[in-house]
Amino acid sequence: MNKLQRILFVTRTLPTNYNYSTNTTSLYCLDLVKKFDYENFMTVLLLENTSRSTALAVRSFNVELSKVSEQTSQINTGQARLQFWENTIEACYKEDVKKVPQHPVAMEVYKAVKRSNLTQRYFKNLIKCRHDYLNRNFFGSLEEMEKYSESAVSNLYYLILEGCGVKNMHADHVASHLGKAQGILNLLRSCVVARKLNFISIPQEILVKYSVSDQSILNGASSHKLNDCVFEVASRAHHHLQKARKLSDKLPSNCNSVFLPAVTIDGYLTKLQVVGYDIFHPSLKRKPLFWLPKLMWYKYRNKY
Repeated sequence: MNKLQRILFVTRTLPTNYNYSTNTTSLYCLDLVKKFDYENFMTVLLLENTSRSTALAVRSFNVELSKVSEQTSQINTGQARLQFWENTIEACYKEDVKKVPQHPVAMEVYKAVKRSNLTQRYFKNLIKCRHDYLNRNFFGSLEEMEKYSESAVSNLYYLILEGCGVKNMHADHVASHLGKAQGILNLLRSCVVARKLNFISIPQEILVKYSVSDQSILNGASSHKLNDCVFEVASRAHHHLQKARKLSDKLPSNCNSVFLPAVTIDGYLTKLQVVGYDIFHPSLKRKPLFWLPKLMWYKYRNKY
């Protein structure tokens, strides 16, 4: 069975739910990332050995943080859940494993911290940005959106790079730009569930510039003016993607696979362009065909 066949086997046969009292914590995390973060799940599978295990722990931790804001309507409840994860991270940096909550994600993070000597500050940055926006329902400016994206996504890449044993200034710069690009697009994609989240992700300054109301986004109403807003935000994501790719020749060869999500980012930007930046177009909800072989092709060429 070649590598592509093995990956397809995992993605097709993995059950949708695990009872983690009888299955390993790593399988629980694998299922969690597959269910809630499928695009990054596929790129995690293309990492090697311990790098993959660390990336899986980091990605599953991020899923848990994301679920707090998406599934919690009460601020106090959300703060309590984030405090749990903050306490968990504190426990993961102590020697006594008994202090780590018996939660599969917490256990995998603990193992990743000990295995790869991960920097605690990056985990805390991830939690802090969720805390800061737990009771917010909009961004004022594109720069604010960009800053949030770096906190919420770039820190993931910093941790995954550490899991690969990479300490390189250029790799950190790529992580910063790619995190901004991916974060901005993730926020754009959340427009389709704006009412559910009670969050308008397109910055207010851009909505005002094109005379687009919050209500039109909550109603899922497409318009040429809204398309102009999406184009402006997507252009910033494309700008960061291009910056990240221009640094590829300066990177150590063992970290390009970390940045394979650039392929999916580029793919979504292309799809947006094809539909005229209509963020509510039905085709944007479909999973792209043949993109796993494309990811493997980029990995084979040591590109992203």
